[in-house]
Amino acid sequence: MKKTIPRQYKFIIRLGKALHKYGVQSYKIERYLKQVCEIKNIKGTFIDNPTYVNYVFYEEDNTTYNYMKILKPGEINLGGLSHIVEITNKVLDNNLDFSDASDQIDQIDSNTKINRFISFFAFLISGPSFCIILNTNWTTVWATAIAEIFIWLLYIYSDRSDYLSSVLECAVAFFSTLILGVMSCYIPGINISLGILASIIIFIPGLSITTALEEITSNNLSSGTAKFAGAMVSLFKQFFGVILGIMVLKLFLPIQEIAVVDNIPKWLDPIGITLLAGSLIPIFKVRTRDILLCLIIGFISYYTTILLEPAGILLSIFTGTIVIMMVSKYFSKWHHSPKIVFKILGIVMLVPGSKAFISLSSLFGTSSPDTPSNMGLQVVYIFMGIIGGILLSGSLRANRDEIK
Repeated sequence: MKKTIPRQYKFIIRLGKALHKYGVQSYKIERYLKQVCEIKNIKGTFIDNPTYVNYVFYEEDNTTYNYMKILKPGEINLGGLSHIVEITNKVLDNNLDFSDASDQIDQIDSNTKINRFISFFAFLISGPSFCIILNTNWTTVWATAIAEIFIWLLYIYSDRSDYLSSVLECAVAFFSTLILGVMSCYIPGINISLGILASIIIFIPGLSITTALEEITSNNLSSGTAKFAGAMVSLFKQFFGVILGIMVLKLFLPIQEIAVVDNIPKWLDPIGITLLAGSLIPIFKVRTRDILLCLIIGFISYYTTILLEPAGILLSIFTGTIVIMMVSKYFSKWHHSPKIVFKILGIVMLVPGSKAFISLSSLFGTSSPDTPSNMGLQVVYIFMGIIGGILLSGSLRANRDEIK
């Protein structure tokens, strides 16, 4: 005879799957579910991995309920996560029953969908804004904007094609290289290497690598190692796409090393930061009420590292991460939103992944002061600084606000 699964177990299952889907770290999901169960007097154990979940619930009569399902790796949805936390808080305060809470969780996806028109403008301004931060030149800014249009079309069509979705990172890097390479043959002054970097900045897995290292540091070795491998494969796909694009260009066009004048003034950096942070907000599906604070923490993140740059990259990134964690905690309490919403935007503005990708310029035989010979060591320092800052800020402790 088939047993009916209790409503409280269905709620915990939906909660865990939603947190997984919205890109929360595995160790935080497991702790959060455990905390919710302790408050509601539910006995259970939980395992969350990048591609599957396994939940076991225990009854007083030694009956067990087991739930196991293969899932796709999650993608960041900060708006959905905020709604999840609000629903869970209502359940914990006995203001919402398990059935209604489960129904509300199921409706979150439709409430956090991003309009294609908004996503188009997010892509359109992400690359040019990063060019402004890198202080390239206006020709590169406009060329990058054109490349972003084609990249957005690939991104939209990938939802309809499983094949394109699996090779999306390689495809955007390849077509970005082709578009900017062809344009550079007819329009002088395009900084090809930094233009490619800026046009695919959204796809560079700097945040994914940081998240994976955070999980490994928390001793969640299985999930952390899997996510780290996935992030590195994504980075390799993009390198391959760029190299393939360069090889194809050289077969048909005379791609040569040309001196490029980078003349965007530094005083435009605040505009670039605002535009870049603004473009990430719809990509991460941040709620409207959290947008202003996300922009503020983006500025704090960027300028903390800039002000401490004379102290060295390791110390500046380390201090910047601690400041981000502290400010995120304050914003969370003041604005009643999950801390992770502000933390992620702050970490992204440290640009850990893109720093590694700046070494792309060496593929064109260029020599730039922005591409030092010890780039690999600098990238290691960036990740060391971020993980060290997360550790010393107490983010990895098991506490009642693990998700919040």
